[in-house]
Amino acid sequence: MTCIFVTGTDTDVGKTLVSSALLLRLAQGGYRTLAMKPVAAGAALTEHGLRNDDALQLRAAMNVTGVEYSELNPVCLAPPVAPHLAAEQVNQRLTVRDLTEHFKSLRAAYAHDLMLVEGAGGWQVPLNDEESLADFVEAIGAKVVLVVGLKLGCLNHTLLTIADLQHRGIEVLGWVANQAQPEAMALQTENVAWLKRRLPIPLLGTIPFLEKTAEADRPASAVDYLPASQELMSVLQGS
Repeated sequence: MTCIFVTGTDTDVGKTLVSSALLLRLAQGGYRTLAMKPVAAGAALTEHGLRNDDALQLRAAMNVTGVEYSELNPVCLAPPVAPHLAAEQVNQRLTVRDLTEHFKSLRAAYAHDLMLVEGAGGWQVPLNDEESLADFVEAIGAKVVLVVGLKLGCLNHTLLTIADLQHRGIEVLGWVANQAQPEAMALQTENVAWLKRRLPIPLLGTIPFLEKTAEADRPASAVDYLPASQELMSVLQGS
């Protein structure tokens, strides 16, 4: 069973859009997909409890059924701030050990071909004063897909993220360039071309800005910018 972790060069770069599109593309090839959002900060209180929009989108995009929300998103925090600060506000402590146990439980409970785990914010988001989500990725042994937000500063953010991943010995399978804002950054094509030359990993797709008129339709539209199912699965399996 393949496990990938989707991280981003920053917050609000389109991790959930890309994650959902990856799940949908793989489902088109008949692959069984399972998703997890280990920790989410920024949630609304519903009749079913706290719910995070990103986690709900992942749940809608994956095709393994019967998964409880609390399994997919075990830590759901209301304040829309950094996860460790949101946890402090509700007297909760986030740890790599606890998130890893949730991950192992979900992975073992449902048959799947690929499990996609989506991070929160950027790569080095803290969980507490000593641990980060990057430590969690090391603990679960996942490989990484990097979402690069196409905005000023993306070259620096991308190289810094890749440098830490390489330092930790974590394999990066590929990257996706995503325009998350309506206006394209200055020299956007040139920036993508430079990163494509510079990075030792394949570019899986360049996604233009997609209007939010129908939120559920955006991942389906983003699928068109990704490789075909079998080709994509081959890349995500590291083969």
